[in-house]
Amino acid sequence: MKLKGNINHSVCRWCYDFLSLDELCMVAKEIGIKAIDLVGPKDWPILQKYELDSSMCNGAEISLESGWNDLKNHATLIKNYSEMIPLMAKSGYKNLICFSGNRNGMDDETGLRNASEGLKKILPIAEKNQVTLVMELLNDKVDHADYHCNKTNWGVELVKRAGSENLKLLYDIYHMQVDEGNVIQTIKNNHQYIAHYHTAGVPGRHEIDDTQELNYPAIMLAIKETGFKGYIAQEFIPAKPDKVASLKQAIEICDI
Repeated sequence: MKLKGNINHSVCRWCYDFLSLDELCMVAKEIGIKAIDLVGPKDWPILQKYELDSSMCNGAEISLESGWNDLKNHATLIKNYSEMIPLMAKSGYKNLICFSGNRNGMDDETGLRNASEGLKKILPIAEKNQVTLVMELLNDKVDHADYHCNKTNWGVELVKRAGSENLKLLYDIYHMQVDEGNVIQTIKNNHQYIAHYHTAGVPGRHEIDDTQELNYPAIMLAIKETGFKGYIAQEFIPAKPDKVASLKQAIEICDI
């Protein structure tokens, strides 16, 4: 496919687990996708074989539910991230995902205080290795009940409190449409805090075609106009029989 070069395209590994990673890499190369999202260290050599970037590394987190907002998780998380960050730097990778965890009755202020306190302990390592920790925004209405980092404002405040350019947000367009809407204006207002984007159709988290409510070409144009140079990763769950064709179509839709 001949792409325009305005968007750095990626695709999330887990959405295409019916393919081997080698097969997904070959599909990505054919389409013009530059990177694979959510791949850990054991699979980095496969990406390197195909000259594809690991656009959002994972493997240091505990789970979506157990994250940085809870002090009892800090010892494990600090150990995991302190070990993972230098491995990424050695391989030339830049983005490492992290999660707030669930509220479990916790108020917003306590969550912000706990998460910023823990993240500050590993951010010097991230800064030294030129790695960005990326906190994902997820909806708590449909997919991830009780998840704490479910609003852009909460995520932005966390980044501000951490006080480092090496903590940013993963703005998942699907999740934020479900939880708060106003996607384009939110991106314009907060783009300086965002390091990465994910896509999916609303409702259902399937194809981003005209069966769903989001206007992805307009969203991509808004992201481009902010000067964003990072990756936008397809994270929809293909529902149509030809799942690779759905991925190709999604790249065409987003390639503004």
